Amino acid sequence: MAGIAGITDANNTEWVESALGKIEHRGGAGRTIRELDGAVLGQVWPTAQDHFAVGIDKGPVVLDGEIHNWTKIAAGATCALEAVETAYLDKGPEFLTDLDGPFAMAIAAPSGIFLARDPVGKSPLYFARKNGILHFGSEMKVLFGQDGDISEFPPGHWYHPDRGLVSYAKIETLPPLDIRPEEAAEELRTRLVAAVKKRLAGAEVGTWLSGGIDSATMTALARRQQAKLNTFAVGVAGAPDLEYARMVADYVDSQHHERTCTLEEMLQVLPEVIYHLESFDALLVRSSVTNYMVGKLASEHVAAVLSGEGGDELFGGYAYLKKLELAELPDELVDITRRLYNTALQRVDRCSASHGLVARTAFLDRDVLEFALQIPPHMKIYGTGDAVEKWILRQAMEGLLPKEVLTRPKSKFWEGAGVGELLSAHADEAIPDEEFARERTPAEGVTLNTKEELFHYRIFADVFGEAVDPSLVGRTKGAPVDS
Repeated sequence: MAGIAGITDANNTEWVESALGKIEHRGGAGRTIRELDGAVLGQVWPTAQDHFAVGIDKGPVVLDGEIHNWTKIAAGATCALEAVETAYLDKGPEFLTDLDGPFAMAIAAPSGIFLARDPVGKSPLYFARKNGILHFGSEMKVLFGQDGDISEFPPGHWYHPDRGLVSYAKIETLPPLDIRPEEAAEELRTRLVAAVKKRLAGAEVGTWLSGGIDSATMTALARRQQAKLNTFAVGVAGAPDLEYARMVADYVDSQHHERTCTLEEMLQVLPEVIYHLESFDALLVRSSVTNYMVGKLASEHVAAVLSGEGGDELFGGYAYLKKLELAELPDELVDITRRLYNTALQRVDRCSASHGLVARTAFLDRDVLEFALQIPPHMKIYGTGDAVEKWILRQAMEGLLPKEVLTRPKSKFWEGAGVGELLSAHADEAIPDEEFARERTPAEGVTLNTKEELFHYRIFADVFGEAVDPSLVGRTKGAPVDS
C-alpha cells in the first residue's frame, strides 16, 4: 500500500521529508511533497497504485488506498483524487459513506485538515497532536520523537479541527436473512467474483496461496478472470500448506512459486519483521515471519496480490467458535472482524508494503462484508458434533476447487506454514523462568503472555527503544498464556 504523512505546521517540509524517508518502502513508483492550506502533505506510492495517484501534484489530497467507485462519487471527475476532493467539497464528511474500497486519507482545505480511515481499517493511520499541531503518517515510526501522544487513528472515523474525532461507520451485527442455503451460496459467489474483479485492476496481480479455503478461493476466482496467474507460498519443508498450495495451483493451472525456510532463516529475518510490523504480539509475529518472506517472493514477480484475510472472521473459521452457541456466533464474528485492523490486517499491510507490494483483501469488500454479516449462523458453523466451519463458503466454491481443499480443516497461518512451535520452543530455551517472571510486565497495563512474546518484545524494544508505548500494540484475542 502507499504511504502518507503530513503536518499542520505550514512550510515544515523538512518534517514530511523525514517522515516519508521512514516509509519509503511503501513506495517505489512515485513521491510527492506539497505545501497547501495550513499543512504540508506527502505521499509515496507503489506501482500497483499508480492509477490512484494520478493528479496528486495538482490537488490537496493524499491517499493510501483504492477507491473502486471513484467515477460514481463526483460528477465530472477525471481521476480518483479529483473525485475525492470534489465529493468532500460538495458533501462534507458525509461523502465517506459512499466510498467503496480501503483508504486512509488527508485533505488540506482552508477550513482545516481533514483525516479519515475506512470502516474496516485496512489502510493504516497514526497521528499525534500537541500545541495545535497535528502530525500523521501510515506507520507509527513516522511519529517517533514527536511531541504529543501517538494514537492509532480508529477505523470508521474522520477528524477535523473544528469537530475533533468523529465516528461515521461501524461494523455491526445484522439480522439474519431468511434465505435458503443454495441461494446464500450463489449470492456469496456472485459478490466474491465482483470483489475480486475490482481488485484485479492496474498492474499484474497474483495471490498469496496457503492452500486453505480462503486463499484458494481468491486464487480460483482470480484465475477465472486472468489469462495468467502467479501464486506464491512459503513454509518449512514438508509443511502442509505447501502441499495444499501445490494442489490448488495444479488445479487452477497457475504459475506457482514456492520457497522453503528454516528456523535459522526465520530468526535471521525476525528483526526486520518486527521493525516493519511494529508489534511483539506472539501469534501475530509468528504468522508474519513466513508472510514477510512470501511478500518478498511475490514482489519479485508481481506488483499486487490477493490475500484471503477476513474469511475466518466473516464465516467462522476458528476452532473455538464451534464451542459457542449459534446465537452467540454473530456477535463474536463482528467482534473479531472489528479487531482485524491492528492484528491480522496490520500483518497483511506490513508484510506487503515492506516490499513495495500491494495486498488486496476481497473478503472485506463492502458488498461481501454486508452480505456475510447477514448469512444465518447455522450456515457458517454447520452441523453438530464435528461441525464444519465456513460451510457456506465451501458451498459457494463447489466445482472451483479440489475436494481435498474444500474439506480441509482450518489451520492457523503459522501452523500450516510449518512454523508451528519452532519459535515458541526456541524462546523457551533462550529465556529462563526467572527472566520471564522479572520482565513480563514491561509497562503499566501490558503483560506479556508467553516467553515467545518476551523474546519478540526484546527485539521490539531494541529496535524502537522508548519511542513506542507498548499499549499501542494490538493483541490477538484468546492468545495462549504461560502460567
